[in-house]
Amino acid sequence: MTKPTPHGSAQGVVASLLEEIERGDLAPGDQIPTIALLADKYGVNKNTASKAVVALKELGVLSGLAGGNTWVRVPPQHKKRSNERYHAEKEAVRLPRSQRSSAGVSEADSGIPLTALYEDKAEYAVIAAPDDVREALGLPAGASVLRRVYTRRHAKGAGADRSISYLPYDLVSGNPDLLDATKEPWPGGTMHQLHTIGVELGKIVDHVTASMPTPEEVKDFDIPPRVPVIRIRKISYSTDGKPVELMDIPIPADRIELIYTTHLERWN
Repeated sequence: MTKPTPHGSAQGVVASLLEEIERGDLAPGDQIPTIALLADKYGVNKNTASKAVVALKELGVLSGLAGGNTWVRVPPQHKKRSNERYHAEKEAVRLPRSQRSSAGVSEADSGIPLTALYEDKAEYAVIAAPDDVREALGLPAGASVLRRVYTRRHAKGAGADRSISYLPYDLVSGNPDLLDATKEPWPGGTMHQLHTIGVELGKIVDHVTASMPTPEEVKDFDIPPRVPVIRIRKISYSTDGKPVELMDIPIPADRIELIYTTHLERWN
């Protein structure tokens, strides 16, 4: 047993564990001792050790679900997301492939090249359109959509980034490459994919809401207690006003900065 913490307090255990993490004795992803071992190590009772662990989870220092293993949290990658990204994405659509491949809006958001990601996965499936998606895309009953689930992780043990895209199947089925997940990452992204079937985007509307995460999101995204999720429902419209893609983008609020720029017309 090490020297008891000041007054046998949870704050003392918190301070001691933070010191170990700052020294590098415990690195991101390392499992910490059990509550019983922590109590013995710091000379406190199990309840006090448990309170310390809960406090560090709330601070975003530790991760783990109640009753399971606990480890030093892998810090999330902080991102900035600007609505001006859409202008940059459209400008890149007609560039040569070599230029479209060099960098995209995802790299600009995170500052991490796609080649440096620990995980970069795309899963495609043709499904019956969920009711809310069907209504938003103006599709008839029974219509199918191409669902694309993108999952990325910047480091081993880090929380995931995930987005889900829906494209009308009848719109994209004319180009078999657009149904092939092995073509990802696609240089130029969705705007260029739509360009291959003659669709030019004229407008994008982001519907932004917030809610508490689901249990699955807490686990997959590694979300600390009491942190809400920003939910962006992005709907893209063609130049003739038809909705051609819906994308749901859930982002935990502790790792995102949303930047909205509105250009105003000059007075005459």
